[in-house]
Amino acid sequence: MALFIAYPPCSTCQKARRWLQDAGIAFEERNIKTQPPTAGELAQWQKISGLALKKFFNTSGMLYRSLGLKDKLPDMGEQEQLELLASDGMLVKRPIVIQGDTVLVGFKPQQWDALKK
Repeated sequence: MALFIAYPPCSTCQKARRWLQDAGIAFEERNIKTQPPTAGELAQWQKISGLALKKFFNTSGMLYRSLGLKDKLPDMGEQEQLELLASDGMLVKRPIVIQGDTVLVGFKPQQWDALKK
């Protein structure tokens, strides 16, 4: 079963949820705001995905902008970035889906097709 991490009011997350349902993929949903990923989970997902840690940041979010993270992230260490992401789910790019050894960040239907295999 896949783990689907989303923010319910987010329209992109709603589209992703419908996509999973239409594809017949069983998933457990977790609210990113009330149950943000831990630093350990994020580190594991980053390793599995092969993505740069900066790809896990919600760069279009108000919190990201208000904290001025665009300028601060380059000077922060990996652990510091992980702890920052874990401190508030609204800093994390969404949705995230984890299924086996696949971790996808953001909703791109072409990439999500890999979940159907």
